[in-house]
Amino acid sequence: MNWRSLILGLALVLPAAPMTAVPATVDPASLKPAAGDAQAAMWATRFLTRFHYKRVPLDDAMSGEILRRYLESLDGDKLFFTRGDVDGFQHFATSLDEAIYDGELDPPYAIFRTYVERVDQRTRHARALVAKGFSFDVDETWTSERKDAAWAADSAELDEVWRKRVKNEWLRLKLNGKAEDEIRKTLDKRYRSYGQRVAELDGEDVFQTFMNAYATAIEPHTGYLGPRAAENFNMQMRLSLEGIGAVLGKDDEHTVVRTIVKGGPASKSGQIHVGDRIVGVGQAKGPVQDVIGWRIDDVVELIRGPKGTTVLLDVLPKDAGSDGKPVHLSIVREQVKLEEQAAKRSLIEVGDGTRMRRIGVISLPTFYHDFEGHRRGDADYRSSTRDVARLLAELKAEGVDGVVVDLRDNGGGSLTEATDLTGLFIDRGPVVQVRDAQGRVSVEADAQAGVAWDGPLAVLVNRSSASASEIFAAALQDYGRALIIGETTYGKGTVQNLVDLDNVAQNDEPAFGQLKLTVAQFFRVNGGSTQNKGVVPDVAFPTTFDPAEWGESAIDNALPWTSITAADYAGQGNFNELVPLLAARHEQRVSRDQEFQYWVADLDEYRKLRQQKSESLLESTRRQERDALEAKQKARKAEREALAKAAAAAAGAAGKAAIAADEPELVLDDGLQADERPIEDEAAEDEAERPDVLLTESARVLADAIDLLQGDAQLAARVKAFNVVAEAPKRIN
Repeated sequence: MNWRSLILGLALVLPAAPMTAVPATVDPASLKPAAGDAQAAMWATRFLTRFHYKRVPLDDAMSGEILRRYLESLDGDKLFFTRGDVDGFQHFATSLDEAIYDGELDPPYAIFRTYVERVDQRTRHARALVAKGFSFDVDETWTSERKDAAWAADSAELDEVWRKRVKNEWLRLKLNGKAEDEIRKTLDKRYRSYGQRVAELDGEDVFQTFMNAYATAIEPHTGYLGPRAAENFNMQMRLSLEGIGAVLGKDDEHTVVRTIVKGGPASKSGQIHVGDRIVGVGQAKGPVQDVIGWRIDDVVELIRGPKGTTVLLDVLPKDAGSDGKPVHLSIVREQVKLEEQAAKRSLIEVGDGTRMRRIGVISLPTFYHDFEGHRRGDADYRSSTRDVARLLAELKAEGVDGVVVDLRDNGGGSLTEATDLTGLFIDRGPVVQVRDAQGRVSVEADAQAGVAWDGPLAVLVNRSSASASEIFAAALQDYGRALIIGETTYGKGTVQNLVDLDNVAQNDEPAFGQLKLTVAQFFRVNGGSTQNKGVVPDVAFPTTFDPAEWGESAIDNALPWTSITAADYAGQGNFNELVPLLAARHEQRVSRDQEFQYWVADLDEYRKLRQQKSESLLESTRRQERDALEAKQKARKAEREALAKAAAAAAGAAGKAAIAADEPELVLDDGLQADERPIEDEAAEDEAERPDVLLTESARVLADAIDLLQGDAQLAARVKAFNVVAEAPKRIN
């Protein structure tokens, strides 16, 4: 794959699983380097030291940094290793480089074996604490933020850390009204499951974790993907997989169905439901294997397969007890479209009642491209640009006044897609400049004449909009083609290429995985960079994340900001005169918008919680805090209901009350982890539609721009941003 084809975003890659499904628990003593690890490490090192944009030698200094990051990836909260353990690992601080060069990779496995033992000791200790229970009449605190804590001096100090940790988790459940027996059962299962998940990790997980410690020590967006992690990434890029269309999770010893993809084989069968447990898997007419207690990705590996083939499932219905009779199913695999990540459209009507504007919205979660389907010549291969072009045509046919492209939480994807998507809104020209490791600068340009939408345009971004999202937003901002609304973006201005280590090593079996290699840095057409600084919006919303905590500027070894010569491009418009007018209208409007003010208040509350690094373990203090939050929640709900009734009465539409009176964003801590909540409640939460005040306000800002430009021909002529025709002055008879 050409490096210009792919620019990776922020997607997290789960640890890879073994390619052959086996029962779950792994004996720590068996955690040793696999036959191909040494070769995979050697090939990865060649690329990292020779072709990375930021070339850093693998030497003693890098060895120490690898060790630090490896320990951090295993025990970042300092909950398992003691200072004695860490001191015992320090003899590796200057030898991990030799271990990689010499193909002697036992050191990371030795460290991991100790880690597995410590996790087992700690989870057993936690379960013993749970069995005894706690009293909450002592004024002491639990420090939840332990990233910068020192390693515990010994096991006794670590015992005290865990006593407070478990006590805090017990108190959280107690404050939520859980009975003592229920709390004990929940926490015992929580720690038993944690220990089991670590015990399921195998040699491939160890190798991937270690190689990622090396890769990220060079630069934060470089990484190593094992064979299965690489395949999972490729499926996300092409928005499809071949299987039954069900998202699976783990519930104690069982593999449980968490969601079902609409239109997939599981959905069409009508025989698999959210909450059902898969207890056996087989192929075609072969035997069905019992998978109770198996690692989740091993079960997934058995269920996935080429379209047109048959998978056999033994399914225990959600309402059946553990001794219930499984239902035997035969399902033909199909290509399943991952539509939740595809571009979608919606419509928002905004205005003051006398003049309403219809604003089309295109939500794009990622910049996707089915490279394999494209290479094969598939007529219906998926790409974000093709999908957005189709949606724009639909919105145009519906006569919308303007379009908002929603890129919130879009972590990036394909560089080609970022370029092509920009081309839907500009008529030829450079989109982004790319500088490689040798300092050579090339330009990615839209060479296709014509646009899909030449009307009013805005792009909504937040702090989690990154990479390809920033290319798109920056280009449209530099051209003066779109208003950028929201928060300053993430600040990721680097290009990654996926290197298939099996191909370069001419290895027949998929055993070496892939390397995500930073090979270049991209620059805006104006010569600036989004690296570290991100894209600064024209109309700003309150910041959700502190840049010191989230974003490229918060990463210790990120590349610095820099600039190059601007590309040869012709700007379309200039918002300098328009933006202050829009900002003033925005500020005036949101000061009166109660829903927006609720969001700002919740944001302030969130920031306070983020700054709070410790919690009292005195029950009376915690109850006062919870009661205050509950009172605020009830008052918020009452206010919303009153506002909704008033709005419905004024509009003569009682149906609007249900939306405006939706549940408040302030929620009380239930003390549960995500996988401990009822699956049905989680599914209902995912499907619930809540008012999106930020998207609505973005539509209003764009409507303001249209009104201002249509109402002032001279302003429209100076701004030149949109294809907006000023309204003729009204005659007065």
